[in-house]
Amino acid sequence: MSVAEAASELARAPGVRVTAVAGDVSSVEHRGALVAAARALGGLDLLVNNAGVLGTEPLVALAAQPLDGLREAFEVNVVGPLGLVQEALPLLREAGAGAGAGAVLNISSDAAVVAYGTWGAYGATKAAGDLLSAVLAAEEPALRVWWADPGSMRTRMMAAAEPGEDLAGLPAPEDVAPVLLRLVTEGLPSGRYTAQGLGASAAGAGAGEPGAEPDAEPGAGGRR
Repeated sequence: MSVAEAASELARAPGVRVTAVAGDVSSVEHRGALVAAARALGGLDLLVNNAGVLGTEPLVALAAQPLDGLREAFEVNVVGPLGLVQEALPLLREAGAGAGAGAVLNISSDAAVVAYGTWGAYGATKAAGDLLSAVLAAEEPALRVWWADPGSMRTRMMAAAEPGEDLAGLPAPEDVAPVLLRLVTEGLPSGRYTAQGLGASAAGAGAGEPGAEPDAEPGAGGRR
């Protein structure tokens, strides 16, 4: 589904206004356009950083990792999201001054915490994103900051990463999104979460802190 198609579908809901802004999150101009669109719509309550690249397709061992690909991955997966957060912080702080709190959701990966062969470059960017998220949560206590691992999914990115893998048994993104939505609907505390943990805690009536993962255990989530 294209950005325009997604916007058209969302706009069918009563009272919903949608502005579609296609572009590259590593571009300063695009980041500014995104935040300007949010401002024109009345503000920003939630910023989701989901854009990502692998660094090379298919994945390779670090000994063969193209350095230009690694640089691109850091630009898109780390520098771009931080730049967007910086651009959006005034609006997010304004949202936090009201009844709720402005929130940032950074999409992470199991590759950020587990040493999977050939996933080193991508995993390094996700590990960097996790740390930036944790520091942002400490520096902006009035905001909610979540970094969440959705688990392995049936996506174009996953197919490009490991072309020989059978992805038929993996969930689609639209199956996982409602689980991650709990972060927003329940206003969960800042922290690292996995879709697996969020789903399990929902099924188990929320014993303990839902889906929280202060000390990630290998295998607790999944690669994107």
